[in-house]
Amino acid sequence: MGRAFEFRKARKMKRWSAMSKAFTRIGKDIVMAVKEGGPDPDSNSRLRAVIQNAKSVNMPKDNIERAIKRASDKNQGDYKEVIFEGYAPHGIAVLVETATDNNTRTVANVRSYFNKCDGSLGTSGSVVFMFDHTCNFKVKSDGLDLEELELELIDFGVEEVFEDTEEDADGNELTNVMIYAPFESFGKIQAYLEDNNIEILSSGFERIPQVTKKLDAEAAADVEKLLEKLEEDDDVQNVYHTMEESTEE
Repeated sequence: MGRAFEFRKARKMKRWSAMSKAFTRIGKDIVMAVKEGGPDPDSNSRLRAVIQNAKSVNMPKDNIERAIKRASDKNQGDYKEVIFEGYAPHGIAVLVETATDNNTRTVANVRSYFNKCDGSLGTSGSVVFMFDHTCNFKVKSDGLDLEELELELIDFGVEEVFEDTEEDADGNELTNVMIYAPFESFGKIQAYLEDNNIEILSSGFERIPQVTKKLDAEAAADVEKLLEKLEEDDDVQNVYHTMEESTEE
């Protein structure tokens, strides 16, 4: 298995476990998607993807519809996507993706987290080059031949196709297929999957560190303090870092 497999295995048990945080994040994604391409998912591929993600975390249909309606209101403010880069203690690079309607507030908050945790907020471009920007799709495995699917998608730049097992809310094991490719391949892969009636369960973007650094337990705890403060902030959508994470289930 490749880097994407290990990255997902390490992260899936940790991040976005809180349902309320996931709903907040998706609510912002809906606003940005509607502002960009309108409220009709049939003609707005970005909104279609966000709705799939909402369903994957069991967001109620009524919540989704209300969010789309609010986003369509001219009085609804927009969110701006802003990336922050810096270093946690012990030389760990940190990349923070935010969606904010008040950049002044977000900058002040993110800077304070770095300062309080003995880190340093860097300038644009200071660490982003250490991460590969990827897109991913989780699709139903029903009747899929992984080798054949990978061959079909290789022209779209797909880098990894693998089975991924996780538990549903009732504790039952579900096996789906994960697809990883460069960020810019998202639209072509989404179109291919939809055209071939392959059910997309969720999709998104991730930044996979090119190289990770292993820390002892004490040093790792110092880094986790910063990561937790960042992830608890309502403006923060994703946090990525170069600290090696455990892949033990």
